Amino acid sequence: MSDIDETEEVARGGILKKLNGLFSQIGWGRTAMSVVGLILALLIARFSWSAPLFVDAEHALFDARMIATAPTVKQDDRILMVPYTDQTLIKTGKRSPLDRTTLAKALKRLDGMGAKAIGIDILIDQPQSDDKFLIEAFQSMKTPTFLAHASIETASDKILFEQQEFLENFQREIAKGSAVRPTSIVIHTDNDNVMRRWAEVIPGSPLRIPNAMNPGATEFATYTGSLAFRRQELKDQPIFAAIPIDTFSEDALFESPEATEMFRQQVQGKYVLIGGNIQDTDIFETPLSRSMEAGESKQIWGVELFAHMLAQMMDGRLLKEIPTPILWAAAFLAVLAGGLTAALNKRPALSGIFLVIQLIAIVGIPFYLSSLDFETYGLPGFGWIVGWFLGFSIVGAAARALGAEQRKFAQSALGKYLPADVAAEIMKDPDSLQLGGEMREIYVVFTDLEGFTKLSHAIKPAMVAKLLNRYLDMLSEVVLAHGGTIDKFVGDAVVAFWGAPISRPDDCERAVKAAIAMHEAGEEFRRTVPEGVPAIGVTRVGLHYGEAIVGNFGGEGRIQYTALGDSMNTAARLESANKQTKSRILVSETVVERCDLDIFRPMGNVVLRGRASKIGIFEPVPDMAAEDRKALSELISRAVQGDLDALQALEKKSETIPEDKALTQLVYRLKNQETGGYYVLD
Repeated sequence: MSDIDETEEVARGGILKKLNGLFSQIGWGRTAMSVVGLILALLIARFSWSAPLFVDAEHALFDARMIATAPTVKQDDRILMVPYTDQTLIKTGKRSPLDRTTLAKALKRLDGMGAKAIGIDILIDQPQSDDKFLIEAFQSMKTPTFLAHASIETASDKILFEQQEFLENFQREIAKGSAVRPTSIVIHTDNDNVMRRWAEVIPGSPLRIPNAMNPGATEFATYTGSLAFRRQELKDQPIFAAIPIDTFSEDALFESPEATEMFRQQVQGKYVLIGGNIQDTDIFETPLSRSMEAGESKQIWGVELFAHMLAQMMDGRLLKEIPTPILWAAAFLAVLAGGLTAALNKRPALSGIFLVIQLIAIVGIPFYLSSLDFETYGLPGFGWIVGWFLGFSIVGAAARALGAEQRKFAQSALGKYLPADVAAEIMKDPDSLQLGGEMREIYVVFTDLEGFTKLSHAIKPAMVAKLLNRYLDMLSEVVLAHGGTIDKFVGDAVVAFWGAPISRPDDCERAVKAAIAMHEAGEEFRRTVPEGVPAIGVTRVGLHYGEAIVGNFGGEGRIQYTALGDSMNTAARLESANKQTKSRILVSETVVERCDLDIFRPMGNVVLRGRASKIGIFEPVPDMAAEDRKALSELISRAVQGDLDALQALEKKSETIPEDKALTQLVYRLKNQETGGYYVLD
């Protein structure tokens, strides 16, 4: 093996090793799911027109492209429509089948006016008394004329077998020595009844009416692409002129040479289309229907659709097919672009520019192609968008999983020296390791295990360490489970706070629930100490809300994330006040004011040790019935305000529940409170 081959082998081995490590970090299961998801995204980006969930969106985007790129034109002087209208039906007194005499007279006059070709979008599929007159008119035609043909194979919704049999016999009869030939009038609509494409060419069927009337446009002989609609330039001037068919059957009108000449000029050298323009019959929506304003018709008749097809043929607008490999490449690029955007998401400026470029490309390219007369029916514009979002989501999820694994590894290392939540903050913002702090409003919890200091002198040091570690571990789990930050351990005391480094809307409820759970954890600890260990006291808790300076403090060699300020001292004094108030948990009024939990009973106003101002204190009693708690709270509030009757009632209440020592102690404080409604604690 040469040196070059050996170097390449080493390089390949290094790449495979890195990929293996990368997939291992993401997880092989997640990697496999991501690959499957990306393949699915690619298939959607390519075949969204075939997916029932997406085809309606593709239709809407296609219609939007047609509306935006359809050229505006003045009236087309190459085509004339001669419609049966509702007025025609009223005049003749016939609706179905249509009046044959009217058609016969019109055909004779049109034949003599030099029309280029005549197409008739009317099925002659039922006998009528004046058929002989119509047959004579057809047999005398010199102008190439094409009469509608349909069969139960091509239009089972329009014709029965008996009707088809009559129609074919009729057409054989009129073809004798005349220029009349059958023509297909099949129109293709999508499942939303919108006509967007030419009908399929059906083997064995007559030519489609536009191909029959304009046989020279051989490039359209098998065309089944989009109908290239145009929009009228002037609102009061339709694209195709129309003269009602009954006009040509008015004998009195054509007695005037001037009138005859005027109509000759309207017909001569033009393609003439005869068909129905009758309310609720043979009408369709088109892509342009979505752009019609109030008062404008959103539907057009079948005969007008054939006029648009003829115009497209004469304009030579044979829409260019986009090669299949190009569509596959575009689908791949859409998914790839979404994935790359997710991968670059950590660089906002770069990803923002990249995102704008992609949006312009994904949304704009189909419109641009449509403006250049490329076939965009079947171009998966919405599929590209879905593929992009799937690529973005799947790669983003994989990137987050990879980042989470990497952060977890780094955080576990930091967690050996710093609190876990601080470590998480540092992972997001390494600059936060700098010394300094900021003023934050936080909820502070102080706990203390009654009598543990005395107990530590009565048992062996190893047991002290075992018990203390277990106790602190139990309380720490409570803090972390409720989203709190552990500030420090001071002997058996735990100091924790909520509101930093991350602030949440429900920090107050979290802190209150944690305070209750910490007391309960202390009770569980008391019940489960090993045999031979003297009785352990209760866990007392104090909770206060206030301002503190929170941040990293210390020196360059050793830092500690902590909180400093008067609120910390207040929480410590609340914890200590439990001893005198005979309570287990005390919460300051600043907490209760912000808490949505209705579980507190007031415990009066006190001046904490070492303080000069009073503060309202409360005790959470979640196990007390709501009605009892409400009644007791109202009674206490009245007693605090100096209501002697309320105080007397409260004292009687306390006598009925002597085990509630906190209530008994409250009565004592209320009896001995200072002017101003507060009691000074020792």
